[in-house]
Amino acid sequence: MAVLPDSEPTSKKYISLEELKKHNKRDDLWISIHGKIYNVTNWAKHHPGGDLPLLNLAGQDVTDAFLAYHPITASKYLQNFFNGYYLNDYTVSEVSKDYRKLLSHFSSIGLFEKKGHGVFFTLWFMVMLFCASVYGVFFSDNPFVHLGCGGLMGLFWIQSGWIGHDSGHYQIMTTKGFTRFAQILSGNCLAGISIAWWKWNHNAHHIACNSLDFDPDLQHMPFFVVSNKFFNSITSYFYERKMNFDRFTRFLVSYQHWTFYPVMCFARLNLFAQSFILLFSKRNVPNRVQELLGLLVFWIWYPLLVSYLPNWSERVLFVIASFSVTGIQHVQFCLNHFSSSVYLGHPSSSEWVEKQTNGSLDVKCSPWMDWFHGGLQFQVEHHLFPRMPRNHLRTISPFVKELCKKHNVPYQCVSFWKANVLTIQTLRNAALLARNLSNPIPKNLVWEAVNTHG
Repeated sequence: MAVLPDSEPTSKKYISLEELKKHNKRDDLWISIHGKIYNVTNWAKHHPGGDLPLLNLAGQDVTDAFLAYHPITASKYLQNFFNGYYLNDYTVSEVSKDYRKLLSHFSSIGLFEKKGHGVFFTLWFMVMLFCASVYGVFFSDNPFVHLGCGGLMGLFWIQSGWIGHDSGHYQIMTTKGFTRFAQILSGNCLAGISIAWWKWNHNAHHIACNSLDFDPDLQHMPFFVVSNKFFNSITSYFYERKMNFDRFTRFLVSYQHWTFYPVMCFARLNLFAQSFILLFSKRNVPNRVQELLGLLVFWIWYPLLVSYLPNWSERVLFVIASFSVTGIQHVQFCLNHFSSSVYLGHPSSSEWVEKQTNGSLDVKCSPWMDWFHGGLQFQVEHHLFPRMPRNHLRTISPFVKELCKKHNVPYQCVSFWKANVLTIQTLRNAALLARNLSNPIPKNLVWEAVNTHG
């Protein structure tokens, strides 16, 4: 380690960025914030956001990421991890300077604390949707009413998804205890999705936005790939396994632009499975028993509700309707990132603003449709300021546009229709590349039969 001579007035100990980069392992994890070096090796397993965000940014200056994800009060705890070293080549880019000024401005006017009444109205809307769906099942004999009730259940799950998403980023209720209750109720109990899984997955996505090997929201093999780089069977550092691009995967990917919407209708099944996989894994999962009990509640009430329908055809249609409607939300998550720029490798905190804007896409919509998009229409704003309550995202949008324009960083904003077109084009481009039989993946009889011409 390089130490300045004793004649240096401050007598501080300094290390270079190259030296810092060496401390990037689970058992040797250092980070820099505002040029001060912190050893968070032992803290990583206790970090409320999970250890992945720290591991993915280990050995880097993480100032922008830290400020984006933590209130200013979190800074007082940093001294516990200070190891006495400073970064001797610490610099701040112009875009980061302006980004931090915006953060400070939004904080000074209380935008991060003023959450409005959006959560209250969303919860009441959820109650009405749920009651209407259950009432229709219990008190109507009309099969079309039952089908509509399945659709209402899907809308209910969409709104519960917004509650779970928001509560994973900031405290949506008056206390942490009430926020935790809202998470378990709206996520585990009523939607069947573990909030622990959601936070683990979603935090990794935000930190590594659109990294092909670190962002789980782009790792959907064997069904979808957004880049031909997946053809090389890259390793997922989130799932800790190699994603093999084999013959079966190639076959599915070759038609992914046709199967995208049908698969999204049943994408919820994957979320159910991922929730149980995490909770039954050896990973450190806070409140594991509480999470499992919440899922148990869901798998009691939902099958019982479906079983109340008079025959199997109506039961199947009810399930299909509820899954298909909530599939809209799965499509929305894909629209925000599938057609944006992607890259291979570790996320870089030194390019925090650039990485977040390059990998995100805004969707134009009128204010009266904000309830439908749940804040995802301001994806760039959300990724830059993840703690910002969604009722303020429209307010800060002009500031973000100006920041991007000033520093010539991308700010993509298109209509909902155009976002769908771009997503399908991205999938189609990758599909056509996958069909290239010159790619050295062994062919089989099914593949050759499907692609025979003449």
